[in-house]
Amino acid sequence: MNEKIQKAFDLAVEQYAKVGVDVNKALAQLDKLPVSLHCWQADDVTGFENPDGALTGGIQATGNYPGKARTIDQLRADIDKAMSLIPGDHRVNIHAFYGDFGGKLVDRDQIEPEHFQSWIDWAKEKNYKLDFNCTCFSHSKSADGLTLSHPDPEIRNFWIEHVIRSRKIAQEMGRQLGSKCMHNIWIPDGSKDVTVNRLQYRKNLKESLDKIFEYKTNDEYMLDCIESKLFGVGLESYTVGSHEFYMGYGLKNNIVVTLDSGHFHPTEIISDKISSLLLFLPEIMLHVTRGVRWDSDHVVVLNEELLAIAQEIVRADAIDRVHVGLDYFDASINRIGAYVVGVRATQKALLQALLEPLAKLREYEAKGQFFERLALLEEAKSMPWGAIFDYYCASKGVIVGESYIGEIQKYEQEVTLKR
Repeated sequence: MNEKIQKAFDLAVEQYAKVGVDVNKALAQLDKLPVSLHCWQADDVTGFENPDGALTGGIQATGNYPGKARTIDQLRADIDKAMSLIPGDHRVNIHAFYGDFGGKLVDRDQIEPEHFQSWIDWAKEKNYKLDFNCTCFSHSKSADGLTLSHPDPEIRNFWIEHVIRSRKIAQEMGRQLGSKCMHNIWIPDGSKDVTVNRLQYRKNLKESLDKIFEYKTNDEYMLDCIESKLFGVGLESYTVGSHEFYMGYGLKNNIVVTLDSGHFHPTEIISDKISSLLLFLPEIMLHVTRGVRWDSDHVVVLNEELLAIAQEIVRADAIDRVHVGLDYFDASINRIGAYVVGVRATQKALLQALLEPLAKLREYEAKGQFFERLALLEEAKSMPWGAIFDYYCASKGVIVGESYIGEIQKYEQEVTLKR
């Protein structure tokens, strides 16, 4: 351990102890909080089913920074590089069209666990765990912006079969890796302009989900999550799977609801929604991203809402009940850098939340000492949490501070720019 890092850590431990915080306990808790890295940041959400296919269904990756991953091996190498610059053990989140199809055309309603066995084997080798998503976009049967809510029963049945098969794949991932795989269902269904029969589309979606969940999976191996969105590109006026729809369906059927921090109105935050859902569901899923104006998919940074999300998880004693994944795709900057910035920002937020003098804050609040509560919250902001994070990185054998920038630049020169 670097002497300066150790000394700064020791001083920080003393300072936190004065406000009743056990730093080593906080670090032990942080070590048990994996972040799920989204594989699509490395290749701009193109997948390997048809890598040159255009994105459809409210999905858009902006930018054309050189060096994007074009093969499974390149994608995995980029994820490995990002993981090497992030402290702790983490997860990888995969979409269904990232299967290892061996150059063969395998339609979405025909995918099998065997098409993802190489992903499972890779995860075993690297000590990663996996999460999974059905892919209900960028396909000829989603070209009109409708999938599980489509008026044509044949198209609905195609997507129902795809989602059921995706759930089976997620279950197999969880079984083989010994860690519960979170399977997320997000569909782009909606309309660009005025929609008259909103109820019918939502009725179709409900019936499709009912059929999907008739197939029972093992909760020890996987859990389903259902994710809403406010709108998508080309789907600005109406989204079938709104927050109200999925919250109602999830609560009624005891299915995990996914809260995406970029899928609500620009002034609406998900941190305030966490405690409400935790009262009615055993677990929830978070997709952490950063909305800028209308776009929901900017690289996560350590901002007020990210910290509020982390604080709500810790303050609600929900570390074991909230799953945290990232969901953004920025093709305008170095893609590995986008991974590292986002995950480390998320970890910094979680660490700050874990280092909060929560016992004292709760005491002040219970006694109605609101000035004292506010003052301690303010002082906590300037506590030496950065020294704790540096120590955590060093203890995990990971580059400390901004030095990872040079490491990513080196990888860019030696690897990604040669693609």
